[in-house]
Amino acid sequence: MTALGDPAFWRRKRVLVTGGAGFLGSNLCHALAGLGARVTALDAMLPDGGANPANLEGAGVMLVRGDLRDTELATLCQGVDVLFNMAAQTSHMGGQKDPVFDIAINAVAQVRLVQVMREAAPKAAVIHASTRQFYGRPISLPVNELHPVNPPDANGVSKWAGEQYWMLENRVLGRPVVSLRLTNCYGPRLRIADARQTFLGIWLRRLLEDEPFEVWGGAQLRDLAYVDDVTRAFLMAAEQAGNTDVAGHVFNLGGAPPVSLLDLARMVIAANGGRGHFTTREFPADRAPIDIGSYHADDQAFRSATGWAPLTPLEEGLRLSLDWYRERMSDYIFADAPK
Repeated sequence: MTALGDPAFWRRKRVLVTGGAGFLGSNLCHALAGLGARVTALDAMLPDGGANPANLEGAGVMLVRGDLRDTELATLCQGVDVLFNMAAQTSHMGGQKDPVFDIAINAVAQVRLVQVMREAAPKAAVIHASTRQFYGRPISLPVNELHPVNPPDANGVSKWAGEQYWMLENRVLGRPVVSLRLTNCYGPRLRIADARQTFLGIWLRRLLEDEPFEVWGGAQLRDLAYVDDVTRAFLMAAEQAGNTDVAGHVFNLGGAPPVSLLDLARMVIAANGGRGHFTTREFPADRAPIDIGSYHADDQAFRSATGWAPLTPLEEGLRLSLDWYRERMSDYIFADAPK
């Protein structure tokens, strides 16, 4: 496997990863510890989120169970060299049902963290996990960073606000901040018990349990990013945060070439050795208004600024994901998770 980061840069660095027991955060923790960083993972371990204690097994990092909304942050942030800010409420329907809870995590808690970091680690680089979600339904494809922001749901509004509070830190105080607007990410440590994190999670579960999965619509295009490629992008953003071509910028981050959901369904079955089947249905009435249709990212700006490019073909990433979960199903299917 290609090295994910530069050991000479990370050795002995003090790193805080919020949302560190979640999907992307935990993969970052494993990579950072392997590169010699001193890593603290902060996670509220909310039951409906992506956090899972199994995600950090063998990582060799310190896990602090705490919520950004009320945890004492000053000690955790003191002297940090790099903050990877991965904590968020990501459920689209959850944000629609309870927008106050949604904005409390994605915006108000972010301001609280911003203020603590000003005092405790004023020079630390911040790499913020953002989303393509707040572009809304694309005007044209692929979508670059100049596309208008038009959030389709409450979660998109709160995530946009959280990102912009961090970008203000760069514009006003000169802190090196980079925001990566992510597409659909997948791979080991993704929540697969249900579809709360992404539709692909429940597809993987259904295949591994030899059950049919559902494809809603089917013609929509998506680009998917394998977690190792995403992890490497975050590490490279931090390593180059002193570069003015990187710091102070928001970047789209894509992945493999776009495919339709129907083609993706066929590909994931092929990755499972040809075993599996699916049904198609129309979007449920409560979700159709917030569906963005087709999306794929123009991430040339990030590639040009950093030299990053995705290395994992979609077929390989799907196979690696299924193989990884095959021996770990008991850790990722909860007792109360619906069939």
